[in-house]
Amino acid sequence: GPRPARKMEAIAATSLAFVSLQFLVSVAVSAFLVRKRNDVSMVDKLLVLWLVFDAVVHFTLEGPFVYLSVSGTMATSDSFLSVLWREYAKADSRWGVADPTIVTLEIWTVFLNGSMCVMLVYAILFKKPYRHFIQTVLNVCELYGGWMTFGPEWLTGSANLDTSSFLFLFFFNFLWVIIPLLMLLQSFMASISVTNKKHVE
Repeated sequence: GPRPARKMEAIAATSLAFVSLQFLVSVAVSAFLVRKRNDVSMVDKLLVLWLVFDAVVHFTLEGPFVYLSVSGTMATSDSFLSVLWREYAKADSRWGVADPTIVTLEIWTVFLNGSMCVMLVYAILFKKPYRHFIQTVLNVCELYGGWMTFGPEWLTGSANLDTSSFLFLFFFNFLWVIIPLLMLLQSFMASISVTNKKHVE
């Protein structure tokens, strides 16, 4: 009927508004961090934006998921964010029932990946020598989390996935595959460059 359809549209609009707010906050914070930093390349300024956005998502979206899942489930919670997660759970039902593997991965993601995002922003802005070590570890962790989220499903016939929900499964996960791969490539090229310079010397 029209009422459920209107409810779905309202939830979709709310989800989009929340993600948009996260992105706008990330733009504002990253712009503040890189202001007057002519020593930071445009690529690294864009990486700072991504890392701030990544940290914001980990802490403000996935953090509450962990809390709500440890204290109950998305299906039983009446919090604002639980509505968004219940909508995502229509594409992947494990997110609605506090699946222990998903919750374990999210605990890792929030506390380890989120913290490393902040550390990497600092390392980029202040040109710390450990920058590419943190960058490599963070992005391997991001890719590992994605693989352990979807790999078991693919191997068992995607019983918990609604593969017709292409937007949720693709949009909310695609960026966390492509950007980590590009950042790993950047770190690899940086290590090659340093090695070549040492050989020349």
